[in-house]
Amino acid sequence: MIVVFHYPGCSTCRRAIKWLDEQGVDYRARHIVDEPPTKAELKRIRKLADLPLRKLFNTSGQSYKNGGFKDRLASMSDEEAYAALTADGMLIKRPLLLAEDGALVGFHAETWAAHFGG
Repeated sequence: MIVVFHYPGCSTCRRAIKWLDEQGVDYRARHIVDEPPTKAELKRIRKLADLPLRKLFNTSGQSYKNGGFKDRLASMSDEEAYAALTADGMLIKRPLLLAEDGALVGFHAETWAAHFGG
């Protein structure tokens, strides 16, 4: 099952959900604040997407800015970073798509189409 972590107030998330619907993709939507990804899910996303941990952070969001993560992130351990991400879904770059065969961070229609064989 494909899981899409999204925030309904995010226009990029709305575009991603619309794109999935238009493609006929079966997925389960999870509100990234009400039901954020677990540490295990974030680790899996990171591994499948082959990204450094810092790429999971929403660097343009208020939680990132207000928490001083620009200065703190470089010296944080992975455990501290995962703890921060799981504690505040607004810290996480969105949307996140987690599938059995891959993960996508952020929405770019061309990248998502390539993932789904389009």
